Amino acid sequence: MKKVLVEDLMKKNVTTIKAHATLKEALQVMKVQGVKSLVVDKNCPSDAYGIITNSQILHSVLAEDGDIELLNVFDIYQKPAFFVSSKIDVKYAAKIMLEHNIKRVVVTDSNELQGVLSITDLSDYLIAMVE
Repeated sequence: MKKVLVEDLMKKNVTTIKAHATLKEALQVMKVQGVKSLVVDKNCPSDAYGIITNSQILHSVLAEDGDIELLNVFDIYQKPAFFVSSKIDVKYAAKIMLEHNIKRVVVTDSNELQGVLSITDLSDYLIAMVE
């Protein structure tokens, strides 16, 4: 079986957002881009990327009765995001994601954003193997 790297399966066209954006702005970007998560930009070159998901927003606004107009991304996003290198074997990324129940990881090389790998990407790859 050919070795498959994270870079072979990851989504390279990643949508980012600033930490000071409102949750309403984040949801609008998600809706326009047709995505369920956004990578939160670094504040400086040595900073870490974060991630915000539609589930985090739903929890904050609906379950905790937060105000979508007043809450910002930095109030709820995960930072640092779980991340992997684009150059590792996809089986190692899958193992980490499954063991920690992580649905998506940020892919970085030298602390620079390369893409995002999701459980859906891994499932699609597995399904393609049996066709």
